Amino acid sequence: MGRVLRSGIPESEVVPKTETQGCGLPEKLGVGQGRMRIKSLPPPFPGPQPAGYRLGLLYSGYVTPERGSRRRLLLALATFAPAVDVGLGAPSTSVLGLASPATTKVPVPTPHSSPAQPSAGKENGTSEQHVRIRVIKKKKIVMKKRKKLTRPTPPVTARPSVTTSPSGTLDLPEKQEPDCPPLGLESLRVSDNQLDASSSQSFGLGPHRGRLNIQSGLEDGDLFDGAWCAEQQDAEPWLQVDARHPTRFSGIITQGRNSIWRYDWVTSYKVQFSNDSRTWWGSKNRSSGMDAVFPANSDPETPVLNLLPEPQVARFIRLLPQTWLQGGASCLRAEILACPVSDPNGLFPEVPMLGSSDSLDFRHHDYKAMRKLMKQVNEQCPNITRIYSIGKSHQGLKLYVMEMSDQPGEHELGEPEVRYVAGMHGNEALGRELLLLLMQFLCHEFLRGDPRVTRLLTETRIHLLPSMNPDGYETAFRRGSELVGWAEGRWNHQGIDLNHNFADLNTPLWEAEDEGLVPDTVPNHHLPLPTYYTLPNATVAPETWAVIKWMQRIPFVLSANLHGGELVVSYPFDMTRTPWAARELTPTPDEAVFRWLSTVYAGTNRAMQDPDRRPCHSQDFSLYGSIINGADWHTVPGSMNDFSYLHTNCFEVTVELSCDKFPHENELPQEWENNKDALLTYLEQVRMGIAGVVRDKDTELGIADAVISVDGINHDVTTAWGGDYWRLLTPGDYMVTASAEGYHTVTRSCRVTFEEGPVPCNFRLTKTPKQRLRELLAAGAKVPPDLRRRLERLRGQKN
Repeated sequence: MGRVLRSGIPESEVVPKTETQGCGLPEKLGVGQGRMRIKSLPPPFPGPQPAGYRLGLLYSGYVTPERGSRRRLLLALATFAPAVDVGLGAPSTSVLGLASPATTKVPVPTPHSSPAQPSAGKENGTSEQHVRIRVIKKKKIVMKKRKKLTRPTPPVTARPSVTTSPSGTLDLPEKQEPDCPPLGLESLRVSDNQLDASSSQSFGLGPHRGRLNIQSGLEDGDLFDGAWCAEQQDAEPWLQVDARHPTRFSGIITQGRNSIWRYDWVTSYKVQFSNDSRTWWGSKNRSSGMDAVFPANSDPETPVLNLLPEPQVARFIRLLPQTWLQGGASCLRAEILACPVSDPNGLFPEVPMLGSSDSLDFRHHDYKAMRKLMKQVNEQCPNITRIYSIGKSHQGLKLYVMEMSDQPGEHELGEPEVRYVAGMHGNEALGRELLLLLMQFLCHEFLRGDPRVTRLLTETRIHLLPSMNPDGYETAFRRGSELVGWAEGRWNHQGIDLNHNFADLNTPLWEAEDEGLVPDTVPNHHLPLPTYYTLPNATVAPETWAVIKWMQRIPFVLSANLHGGELVVSYPFDMTRTPWAARELTPTPDEAVFRWLSTVYAGTNRAMQDPDRRPCHSQDFSLYGSIINGADWHTVPGSMNDFSYLHTNCFEVTVELSCDKFPHENELPQEWENNKDALLTYLEQVRMGIAGVVRDKDTELGIADAVISVDGINHDVTTAWGGDYWRLLTPGDYMVTASAEGYHTVTRSCRVTFEEGPVPCNFRLTKTPKQRLRELLAAGAKVPPDLRRRLERLRGQKN
């Protein structure tokens, strides 16, 4: 017999953890609550951060507590976070490879641990390997060695399954490709009533919480904890999933418990299957024929993939934890890899198909594939598309934009500019794919003569930026969505969170308001960049600068920033007005407009309007119509939404598209159907409000940078270089004033109705006498008598 571990498990029963590169996984694996609550602080080390790191950042606002009074306690607790011996980011050690058995205490990670590093290679990034070559000379075998230079492979999480026979020799199975997609625990396609367990410590730790990447609330013991956890006295714990149909199970992915207070994870487990939930059989080792024991996790957050030695067809699957962290509990989050099988007898209800009637490219695209697809759309619709770059990422990848309009490449007078931005967080991949699908759809429907799309493209200039953070996306793409965890790929290559990297214009505005300087001394719009932000040593990502210059170059009116990890639309302000407040309702002067825009998207999004959907993580936004003020959710200093509102004319909201940040490609058709109408309807809201041109009364030329003020709204907009403007407003009667330097101001009444607009509201301004005099003197012309008399009267009034 083989060696028996101290845990009582025969060594032959243990299946070492597999390692598989992204290209060997199904699309979701081979490629990916709302925004993570982080400031522009890079993580101290790459890869998923342990719970201790989140605890340490509570005080600084990385994770915003419900009660601000807990900050001092949290800072003290972070100081005493447990020490670490386990490196994060590297594949978890196989049970067979542990220096101590799994039942002994497993060291707990801390923020100071670092990933296992490969051995140093050549300076050019290559590594040395020794390869034996057989050279036959005159029937004599000579063994020689030579050095082979190979490029280092990217980090891997799984490898093909290897079992150990009782004799200690390796039993290598045939190469396995995990061709089955996720069953849908993370994406919520698996409902709560399909999950069951032997026991649960509380409702908040029930089986419905055992979903991959689910995020906990801040309070342990509440209704939204971060895993399924069996009771301490449960000697034979199990988590069960009912697929509801005959299913071919091929693999399991597990994580530990997401918590800022505890460390809990399973270190090994068995797997069983059933067709009736009564009679069960286990996954067997190929060599010994005994139940296989799979190595699981060595930290709370790193996802670990195990492929079954042989795929099993059944309706039910159970995970049976065998060992877990000493002093902890049997807690896990999981995703099941499974393929549906045919049901020729029709014994089960038909499996609902995820699909779309649109003939589009429903797959994930890395940088090269994205560029190729955009080029194909441009070639198919050259008269309405233009591809341009606004800059480069830190690693030199271009930030490509697809422009779509009947006159691409030029701003047409009176035609508003709108934009969609996706991929600010590289691991939130759904927005990227939705914009690639949208550009295909607009091209196809325009060629087909669809009246809605034709009007949209002839009356609007649309700009689509599918990947603001291409470096982060490439990291997530290589790791794979299930295996990348919750955070890896979020930051750019410098470790900067781009959504916390824009200039904080809120603080100087609010300080000026408190001193009564707005709007007479300090404007309430187009606030300039702070001096510190433009210094050479300022920590501003190249991706952020590219977008800022893009905003300054084009007179955008409306925008949406597409994220993932929740189902909600949040609107400015994103930063709380009270310093250090974790959350606080902080509306803009245009609260009514932002609530309208948010409601339009949420109200036309199928998933957000599904009355039967469950919350993604720890907040049920459906109770509020799936919209929320950003600062009332969690404070985000330096957000792109706030910056866009205060530095430009553009109104921007954040759309959290899906509970799953990186859905599998077979879910993309359904996600497209969930968001297609919302994406189109939101763009059409640029017609809401008033629009017009401010002209010089004498020359009829447009006046650039004229200020458009609305009585009762302490936020102005300005005209573009041709004198045209757009002011988003909800239905009602407004007194609107146009002013420009050197001109007399003009005020008029404008009525916005519920009928589709925008309502024309044009202005003609007359130059002041001083302005006319300046222009005449500059041109060397004589001053007309009437102007001379008016200037004399003005001087007399002053005297």
